Formats: sequence, structure tokens, C-alpha cells
Amino acid sequence: MFPAVTPRAQHLIDTLKRFVEEECIPVEARYAKELGEGADRWKNEPPVVEELRIKAKKLGLWNLFLPKEYKESPGLTNYEYGLMCETMGRCPLAAVATNCNAPNTGNMEVLAKYGNDAQKKKWLVPMMEGKYYSAFAMTEPAVPSSDATNISCKLSHTKGGYLINGKKWWISNSGHPKLKLFLVMVRSGKTNEELANSPGGIGLKDIHNQHSVVIVPSDTPGVRVGRPLHVFGYDHAPGGHCEVTFDNVFIPHENMILGEGRGFEIIQGRLGPGRLHHAMRTVGVAEKAFDIMIERAMGRVIQGQPLVEKGVIMDWIAKSRIEIDTARLLVLNASHAVDVKGARRSKKEIALAKIYVPNMALAVIDRAIQVHGAMGVCQDTPLAAMYANARTIRLADGPDEVHGYQIARNEIKIAKARLESKL
Repeated sequence: MFPAVTPRAQHLIDTLKRFVEEECIPVEARYAKELGEGADRWKNEPPVVEELRIKAKKLGLWNLFLPKEYKESPGLTNYEYGLMCETMGRCPLAAVATNCNAPNTGNMEVLAKYGNDAQKKKWLVPMMEGKYYSAFAMTEPAVPSSDATNISCKLSHTKGGYLINGKKWWISNSGHPKLKLFLVMVRSGKTNEELANSPGGIGLKDIHNQHSVVIVPSDTPGVRVGRPLHVFGYDHAPGGHCEVTFDNVFIPHENMILGEGRGFEIIQGRLGPGRLHHAMRTVGVAEKAFDIMIERAMGRVIQGQPLVEKGVIMDWIAKSRIEIDTARLLVLNASHAVDVKGARRSKKEIALAKIYVPNMALAVIDRAIQVHGAMGVCQDTPLAAMYANARTIRLADGPDEVHGYQIARNEIKIAKARLESKL
């Protein structure tokens, strides 16, 4: 049984729905026009974004993502935010308009949870005010980053602080004109090879204590933002997902978050909610695609009969509704589990949603594309972009296979314990 939503939260949910439908969706075309073309698309954020942000603040729709256990929080539960986040998924502008866009949300939660008072004052407060953007630099091109113990960007000690050397890629927001800081996952200890070659390989037990997370201002000498990587042809300007090189980048000791060797503790605290936020929004994306599919089927006549009356289309509509509602329940269940047990003890619930929701969305969007025919794969509908984005979620924050492996391993562990208890 899910908890009741508080009257205040219900008011925000209703207000957000109106804001997205009446303010955000109607200016999508204006946003595209203001973004411009070519290199100009990376120079400035379209002015309409700030206009939306001003409206969102006045309505109290600001920083909704941060759970109520933080003093900086607006006081909502993850479950309540899950209901709101689905609404945001209906329009790409909604999350940024409410200061709830990734990766800013994850970075703000890291600073709120693990940052010291000085770090919060310098970095968290301005981010929560919406003054600038941030990026999380973890994935690397030279190693299989789905196993984060392979991360090799090196942190070394030097007088007064540290030096960072390495290359990252797929760093979201790294091309944004308002970018001010990176949170960077670095190797601050031994390599995996060194741990494996320790006497008896005993060093491997410390494999998750070899990394740290540090704050790197984006204008630090030695930080070079390279080419934006395209997602099925989309470059996602003005933020993008760029390659970033750190070449003898100096940072002072006070830019270390929590302490050396605490990187895995931090990223687990960050990625759990982050995975859930992606799933929450993706349910909203699927609902939007579902609406687009039905509207097209109702308005298209084939051989004198509305397309919506064809048996195959009715079957697609029924399947889509079942799959979307199933996905929503998985997301809300995971959100409630995090509220009750915390993210660390809700790994199974989060993983179930993380795997199921993007695959569900891809199926629904694909049907909507099919109903539109050739129109579905061109720029005349948002479906192609929706499909490209949903497909990347199967890789972001860990691929399906990694989460599936963890689910299966835990289920096998439970089964073994049950069988052993019968002996």
C-alpha cells in the first residue's frame, strides 16, 4: 500500500501539471528557434528558459527533487517527487525550468549529503539558486566503465593539494555556457593490477577504497572540453555530452569530498536516486508518446476506417497502457522503498525500475512511430528524439545487464538460504 500524498504535495502536483501543459509545452518551438543553428547553439541558453524558471520559482516549483531528510529540501518524499517527475517527463523543458534537471540534481544531492559547510556555501547554494550548471565526470573511453573499479583518471598528491590527469567522455552539461564545476571521480589509490598482485591477491578486498570524488571548477587551467558526442545524431546543445581532458589540473585539498578513498560510497549514494529520477521521467515520456499515438490513430483514415479501429492498433493501445501502468507502479514502489529503507537497502527495487522502464518506453515509442509511418522518424514529431533518449537510459548509470546480474545474484542467494533452511 502506497502512502497518502500530503495536501501540500498534491497542490504542487496539480500546479506542476498546469505549469508543464500551459507554460512549458507551448514554448517548445520557441526554445528551438532561440537555440539557433550551428555553433551558435552552444553559446547561450535560450532566454525562454530563464523566463520559465522565474515562473516556476513564483509557483513554488523549485528544487523539488531533494528529499525531506536534507535541511535544504522543500520537504517532499521520493514517492511524492516520483509523481511530479512523471509530469516533467512530458516536456524536455520542465526539469530545467524547475531546477530538477540531471546531472545537476545528482551533484546537488552529493554536496547536500557529503559536502562540508564550506563546500555547500561555495557550490551548493548557488546551484540550488539556479545560478549555474555542473557536470559529473566519471565515464572514461579507455576502460569499461560499467565496472567503476576500472576508472583510471589519476589523482596524485602535490604541494598544497592534488593533480588530476586523465580523459573522460559522455560528460553531460560539459558544453553548457553556464557550467561552473565538475564533480570528478578519480583513482586516488592503487590500480586493480597492483591490488591483484598483492600477496595472495588479498588487496582486492580494498578494491572499492581506491577512488575519490573531487570538485574541479570548470575554468581551472588544464581542463579542456572537447567534442560533443552525438546520441543517434542529436548533440543535445547547449549542454551536450562532451569529451573532457584533465591535464595536470591542480585543485586544493579542500576540494576533496568526504575524504580520500570514499568515492564508491559517494557514487552509490548519488546513482541510486539518479537512476530512479531517470525512470520517473521516462514514464512521463512514455505517456506522452502514448497520447501522440492515439491522437494519430484517431485522426488517420485508412480505406474509409479510422486507424484507431484496426485490431492491431487496439492491441498496441492495450499493451501500452498495461506496460506504462506497470512501470509506474515499479517506480512508485522503488520511490517508497527509498523513503522507508534508504537507497542503499532499496537496490533491488531501484534496479527493477531501472531495467523495466526504459525498455517499456522504447516499446511504446516504437509503436507510436509505426502508427505515424515515415513521419514518425523525422523531425515533424518528437518521437525520434524520445526514442534516442530512452535508448541511452539503458546504458546510463549502469547497463541493464549489470543491474540484472545483481538482481539474479540476490534471488539465487535467497533461494539457497531457503533450501538450506529445509535441510
